[in-house]
Amino acid sequence: MPERSAFRAMAPWLALIVLVAAFDQITKDLILARFARGEHIEVTSFFDLVLAFNPGAAFSFLAGQPGWQRWFFATLSIAVSVWLLVLIWQQRRERLLPAALSLIVGGAIGNVIDRFAHGAVVDFLSFHAGQYYWPAFNLADSAITLGVCLMLIAQFKGKPNKAKSIDNRTGIM
Repeated sequence: MPERSAFRAMAPWLALIVLVAAFDQITKDLILARFARGEHIEVTSFFDLVLAFNPGAAFSFLAGQPGWQRWFFATLSIAVSVWLLVLIWQQRRERLLPAALSLIVGGAIGNVIDRFAHGAVVDFLSFHAGQYYWPAFNLADSAITLGVCLMLIAQFKGKPNKAKSIDNRTGIM
């Protein structure tokens, strides 16, 4: 039954994807139910909750465009997610890389849901130092960022550092 064991190996990664997307949507629904657009609540001296809509990509890239970017970013996210699902399938018996890719796919799905439901991504986490604000973001963005960091770690972890390897016979680097 190779199909069953393949599904069993893939199941944790699919569950992580669903968990990330669901948790992202739950938190966004909570913010949407309690905040008006632009409203914010100071939580600490460096962190606010705010309701913001980003029709663009990271750091509001292309946010000022007339609307085509909604479909462009949704299509791009779906295409990249399908590609990452193939990579997860290929690496399903590993741990770090499929986890990283699952975080990215779960976050991408969370933001694609927003694009279809609201025409823009719902952001609500706002960090700042004095009057200098980092662009607002959400849990999907956090999952994507964490996934990319873990993906980089997985890539570096998988390659031996040839510059520091020592020849055991001669002791020379």
